[in-house]
Amino acid sequence: MIKVHSYESMGTYDGPGLRLVVFLQGCPFKCLYCANPDTIPFEGGTATEIEDIVSRAVNQKAFFGKRGGVTFSGGEPTVQAKELIGLVRRLKEEGIHVCIDTNGGIWNSYVEELLSLVDLVLLDVKQFNDGRHTELTGRSNSQTLKTAQWLEEHGKAFWMRYVLVPGISDFEEDIRALGEHFKNYKMIQRVEILPYHTLGVHKYETLGQEYTLKETPTNTPEQLDRAKALFDEYFDCAMMN
Repeated sequence: MIKVHSYESMGTYDGPGLRLVVFLQGCPFKCLYCANPDTIPFEGGTATEIEDIVSRAVNQKAFFGKRGGVTFSGGEPTVQAKELIGLVRRLKEEGIHVCIDTNGGIWNSYVEELLSLVDLVLLDVKQFNDGRHTELTGRSNSQTLKTAQWLEEHGKAFWMRYVLVPGISDFEEDIRALGEHFKNYKMIQRVEILPYHTLGVHKYETLGQEYTLKETPTNTPEQLDRAKALFDEYFDCAMMN
């Protein structure tokens, strides 16, 4: 059984092509800007049979075309790595492209097997500076960086995603440090710069929780241009999403 929070059909932001995005329940990170705070608790979600998800994906397969498929997001999908292994195998049997959107913060034998099975990993690097990463997420980024290294060493294609939050993850020295660390990676197919947004703020109100970044402004065009120029110095595949 897989604990599913929700689904999004015809998603265009979570991997190539049109995708069925399956949001899973539970995440060890507590990102201050999380747009889906209701997916963080490990309690909740709907226990769902593997074949129910496979059936949903097969029914939408005609819309995927040559590039689309299924993306597992969250929450943090690798929390349920053991259960996802069987599901990914079934989707591959149906000829469906599979992505996993992960913060890379969990590692065990099940996660290793899961990442070896999927077609593409969307790796969310929240902040390269470990101290600021811990302030932002409540966890160190050390395992995330180790996960990226594993993907590189094992020839697994991945997209690196970076949310640009003013005053938190837009420091030039941190972006340059990230660029220096990853600039020679061969398996990075795309670097996605994601502008900070507040679309999930109402969810905090519904949950009776305080949104601690309520005073943080969204990015100005100048900030986005500056960040894109910095990333372009290190990567030829950086894009603003």
